[in-house]
Amino acid sequence: ETLQRIVSTLVNKNDEIHNFIDMLNHTISSVQVNSSNAINELDEEFDGLYSVLHEMKGSMANTIQQEEARKIQALQDQLNQCSRALESSEELLEVAVQSLDIKNPVELLEAARQIKDSVTVASAFRLSLKPKVSDSMTHMMVDFTLEKRMLQAVKFLPVPKAPEIDVAACLVADNCITVSWRMPEEDSRIDHFVLEYRKTNFDGLPRLKGEQRWELVDYIKATQYTLSGLKFDTKYMNLRVQACNKAVAGEYSDPVTLETKAFVFSLDSTSSHLNLKVEDTYVEWDPTGGKGQEKIKGKENKNRSNTASPKRSTSSPRASARGSRDRFAGESYTVLGDTAVESGQHYWEVRAQKDCKSYSVGVTYRNPGKFDQLGKTNSSWCIHINNWLQTTFSAKHNNKAKTLDIPVPDRIGVYCDFDGGQLSFYNASSKALLHTFRTKFTQPLLPGFMIWCGGLTVTTGLQVPSAVKTLQKSENGLGGSTSSLNNVA
Repeated sequence: ETLQRIVSTLVNKNDEIHNFIDMLNHTISSVQVNSSNAINELDEEFDGLYSVLHEMKGSMANTIQQEEARKIQALQDQLNQCSRALESSEELLEVAVQSLDIKNPVELLEAARQIKDSVTVASAFRLSLKPKVSDSMTHMMVDFTLEKRMLQAVKFLPVPKAPEIDVAACLVADNCITVSWRMPEEDSRIDHFVLEYRKTNFDGLPRLKGEQRWELVDYIKATQYTLSGLKFDTKYMNLRVQACNKAVAGEYSDPVTLETKAFVFSLDSTSSHLNLKVEDTYVEWDPTGGKGQEKIKGKENKNRSNTASPKRSTSSPRASARGSRDRFAGESYTVLGDTAVESGQHYWEVRAQKDCKSYSVGVTYRNPGKFDQLGKTNSSWCIHINNWLQTTFSAKHNNKAKTLDIPVPDRIGVYCDFDGGQLSFYNASSKALLHTFRTKFTQPLLPGFMIWCGGLTVTTGLQVPSAVKTLQKSENGLGGSTSSLNNVA
């Protein structure tokens, strides 16, 4: 048995060596191929450089030839002017010599006067006897001493240094993250940057195990990038950046961890009304709900009321603690969120289907009665939309309603400041304020939704939008009025 184990170990080792030899041979082939590719690329770069130099030589030689032609033309024009002036002067001299043979004094005097007038206007006296241009061409000379030194200093591209993420300049807002970074020193050969990010629930440096894979954004030309349209379903996000030149990528920057505050919940199907079909963050009116179950009255019905429908089971661990509570019944077509708000500021949004006849969006204390409706108790607050026959829009609390004389938005944003005792509703698109409740919350709050005929989609993992924060500061600074529906518990 010992010998067999030894032989087996030897066989395994031989297999490992064979695999390693194959890997080495493959690596040798790869080195040869990559070396040949590198030489080809080097040839292409130098051919490109030669091409540029050849093109520059032709262009500069053409400039010299143009300068030569300009100067020769200027001197030729001046030479022609001198030749014409000399010809005219010689003719005038010949006339003057002939005049000396005139014997008649009167004729001699007239001829002398004509010669004098001709000499006065002769072109020879208006000529500049200095060349218009010089024969020097030294201003067309070049000196490549500096360029030669630069070319002699040409080396292979260096590996870029790792960028440094500027945490102070990074911004987390409006479900976007803007990341800013800088290079430790100027590097003109950087071609682009690569940003990697991943969500995590752990503060501090990234962990080796149990983390999501890195998501990559490539070919970023600037030193800043905005990740938009994010869902913040974790507490933090790790980010890192690397610089790349044409040849190689450098090391990643030291990763940074940014906090991503957001409120995440699902709909609690275990306690929703039987006429509601619930799936994660979507609820739909289902008129057939519960019809397949036997209608039992009296004591037997009471005993069975705590048994959840098999079709309504949920995998949410947060909902299991409340799964034994009675379902909503009667006309309380309600479903609650499975996570309570116990502190802080939170925001979520709701979109209703266009054919939705009636729905409410709000919050309630835990464990409402099975027949309770949102806004009709002193422990729930909501806005209600009724599209049956005619559209009505109102804010409800403690069975009192306040009509909201404004258009019903496509999406409704819910802002809850638990510690500040404030519940506000917004047009999620324009961030216009719809209504605000002010009170002192004494118990944890659950998001609540009522619906009849239609469906609602809930969007969570959203940060409090900047526009909402600005409105809240403005409203608080102006001492905003308290709704008559508010209840100070």
